[in-house]
Amino acid sequence: MTGLDRTNPVAVVGTGTMGQGIAQVALVAGHPVLLHDAVPGRAEQAAAAIAARLDRLVEKGRLSEDDRSAAQARLKPAGALTELADCGLVVEAVLEQLDVKQALFRELEGIVSADCLLATNTSSLSVTAIAGGLERPGRFVGLHFFNPAPLLPLVEVVSGFATEESAATRAYDTAKAWGKSPVRCADTPGFIVNRVARPFYAEALRAYEERVADPATVDAVLRECGGFRMGPFELTDLIGQDVNEAVTRSVWESFFQDPRFTPSLAQRRLVESGRLGRKSGHGWYDYAEGAERPEPVLQEPAAAPAEVTVHGDLGPAEPLVGLLKKAGVAVRREASESAFIVLPCGARLFSATDGAMATSHGDAVQFDLARCYGTTPLIAVAPSVTASEAALREAVGLFQALGKQVVVLADVPGLIVARTVAMLFDIALDALDRGVAGADDIDTAMRLGVNYPEGPLSWGESVGLERLHDLLSRMHDQQPTGRYAPSLGLRRRVHAQEETVRP
Repeated sequence: MTGLDRTNPVAVVGTGTMGQGIAQVALVAGHPVLLHDAVPGRAEQAAAAIAARLDRLVEKGRLSEDDRSAAQARLKPAGALTELADCGLVVEAVLEQLDVKQALFRELEGIVSADCLLATNTSSLSVTAIAGGLERPGRFVGLHFFNPAPLLPLVEVVSGFATEESAATRAYDTAKAWGKSPVRCADTPGFIVNRVARPFYAEALRAYEERVADPATVDAVLRECGGFRMGPFELTDLIGQDVNEAVTRSVWESFFQDPRFTPSLAQRRLVESGRLGRKSGHGWYDYAEGAERPEPVLQEPAAAPAEVTVHGDLGPAEPLVGLLKKAGVAVRREASESAFIVLPCGARLFSATDGAMATSHGDAVQFDLARCYGTTPLIAVAPSVTASEAALREAVGLFQALGKQVVVLADVPGLIVARTVAMLFDIALDALDRGVAGADDIDTAMRLGVNYPEGPLSWGESVGLERLHDLLSRMHDQQPTGRYAPSLGLRRRVHAQEETVRP
């Protein structure tokens, strides 16, 4: 371990919510901590606020009174930057303005010792650019904490173009010694989390714009079927629509308007209207006292088919076969290269991982991907525009026989969960292939940073590379803007699989 020794003072410059949180983490880990803010009096206010939070930790039994007293004795406001001369690490958490950060670090470089580690907590600016004016940019790193820093375990340790390996390792080991779960990544727009997470919001917004479903239904499907802790509409209301839209726009512009990251006009209009989410009292949902939260429209009970025929291997949906048998539905199996379920009326029921619209299959209904078909309380289905009433009724009854509630969506390729998982996987895979981070770090970052039920790379592999490739390819064929074109890495891997099975 090459982390910072606990006797080494840590300084935090910028004493807003994030700065206070980072200071508290370093303080509880045993370091002397100095707080500095350009606004007179704010460092003292921040020190008092941190002391109050330590008191609450004592009340909750998470910190002893002796440790609280010792920590408070190690916490000091610093009126001038020159007081940070003896620090072993300085972490900046000031305004997200490049010129402000550059000026701060140029001044700090003339104050601190040669072996002091300099770090920025930026979430949207280039670490390389911030360090661009330094004489020794090799000791400069990104330490991106997530809010609230004392509670959330993830820290992205970002290496700029000039960052030395020893500096990145020292920052990583320090974060780990502080009880965090650090991941290492290169300096690219959005780092890991804000880059890979874009499709979770973007595909939901796209589905809304395509009139696939209303926000409450999209949220319910991704939450109940996909296993995500929150749906994208309720989550962006919590984050702030202006904040979320700004991050999306920043990533899009930083990637030279890559269509995969295209911002949503619907979200732009929401921001322009002042409906920013919880903080303004209204976003996608109304947060006024007494306001009713909209719910997805559930299908009325329908009779379950007595028998179905399963053609081929259903892949991720194969567990449905055992569930149907357990529910008393007779299941016949037929060998087939294509995978679908034939209902008594003759209509076909197939998975959205097929990537095609139900309408392309005639009298048919497709159903969305579920993280676990056994435990999901909700299933989403979409009938073709020519589907008979019997087809939809039998499909609904079939899933209701398994104890599932059913919502009906408009017919689009990939529906909601399947297209979201496919895009998350492909963008994560592209980040891996471009050297942004290792596979384990990418999956860890997405689990810990945004509470995904599984890392996107692991999740995608369990669904199947070929299935996700075909889903994206068919979506690209129908919407050839480049947004859904499979990445080079995904195409390469699928081609390699095909080569290994050829005689």
